[in-house]
Amino acid sequence: MSDSLLIYYSAIISAALMLSTVSMWVCSIIPGLDRWSRKFFRIYFSILILNCLFGLLEALTLAFFFSVPLMNCVLVVETLLLILPQSMLAIYLLHLCNEPIRTSRIFHIILGLWILFFVLLIISTLSSAFFTVTPDKTFQRGPLYPLLILPMLATTLITLSGAIRRRNQLSHKAFLSFFVAVLPMMVTVTFHMFTDVTGLIDLSSVVAALAMYGLILSDQIEQDRQHQQEIARQQLEIAQQRASIMVLQMRPHFIYNTLTTIYCLCNQDPQLARKVVLDFSTYLRKNFTAVASPTPVPFASELDHTRAYLDVEQVQYRDSLFVHYDTPHTWFRIPPLTLQPIVENAVKHGRDPYSGPMHISIQTRKTDSGSEIIVADNGRGYAPEEDGNNHIALKNIQQRLEIMCGGSLSITPNEGGGTVVTVTIPDSTPKE
Repeated sequence: MSDSLLIYYSAIISAALMLSTVSMWVCSIIPGLDRWSRKFFRIYFSILILNCLFGLLEALTLAFFFSVPLMNCVLVVETLLLILPQSMLAIYLLHLCNEPIRTSRIFHIILGLWILFFVLLIISTLSSAFFTVTPDKTFQRGPLYPLLILPMLATTLITLSGAIRRRNQLSHKAFLSFFVAVLPMMVTVTFHMFTDVTGLIDLSSVVAALAMYGLILSDQIEQDRQHQQEIARQQLEIAQQRASIMVLQMRPHFIYNTLTTIYCLCNQDPQLARKVVLDFSTYLRKNFTAVASPTPVPFASELDHTRAYLDVEQVQYRDSLFVHYDTPHTWFRIPPLTLQPIVENAVKHGRDPYSGPMHISIQTRKTDSGSEIIVADNGRGYAPEEDGNNHIALKNIQQRLEIMCGGSLSITPNEGGGTVVTVTIPDSTPKE
């Protein structure tokens, strides 16, 4: 072997050793692998590591302490370790397809081929008909050398055909991983029966290890993604349940005051009484409809809900509550029970009867990245350090915004006193 080939061979073996070591370490710590797969890949990459170490030993033997008996021993062990990972891929294929391994015909065929290969390998050490290593460090193939390679070729062919036949039982990434892991080795071994391409065989082993490592990582990423989706689903269910409780636990005094106001208006102003009844029924209907909606609703619907609530409140508070609407932009969607609870929170916690009338402004605007809703008031202000049950609604809204549409909610002091609540909705939210 020339110096350049020796350097190339050593580089390939070193890369395979590093990859196999990292892969085995990942298999040991990665949480998504089941117990069988974890044990399988530990053995798989351990064999690859041993194969790499014997490959480096071969290179060191050729470079520093060459002897024919030692070289023959190293080649036999290295060749034996080369077929084992390919045989194991067939076993892992059966595992992924939930087929019983010990009773599978593929397993019996692969086991028979491995035993045949082992017997031929032992015979090759006793006969020069397979291969010989000369004292001048030359590897010579014998007339029966292709027979020694035949079990390895048959193993890769059976594994590849088994993966193709079971492609409907495998995920796309699993089938692609088997295809990448087996096909280059099969093609290389086919050429190796007729000419020496030992370097390409080692490179094919690296590709196979990389394919299996990619399969492990992709499975872990998929499991993490499903886990995150499950967490998001559970968080959304919790947020919706909280929203339902908020509706079912509407402020008793708000309902009582509204009914009392309607009762008084029936004689004083029947027309206004009818309007308050309509607004109050609209408010109730929107409340219960919002709870039943698992997806974002048109902002116009949420705005109608808020108007109905504020119209009822303005009748009760008369000249102490004023609302200004500046909502030219309404073509977007928001989670149900977003705007109305924000406004209700402002009326409930921001109004101070000793500080004059309360003014609330509701604005919408289109931004470069999406839509914004701005609710500002001149009330008592919002103190995060005093945040408790009184502001649980804002936390619930923020959680549902993040889960349902990737939105956000921010609370800042108003320059003239009071609070400004800004809701940001990204453009990815489905349009009406």
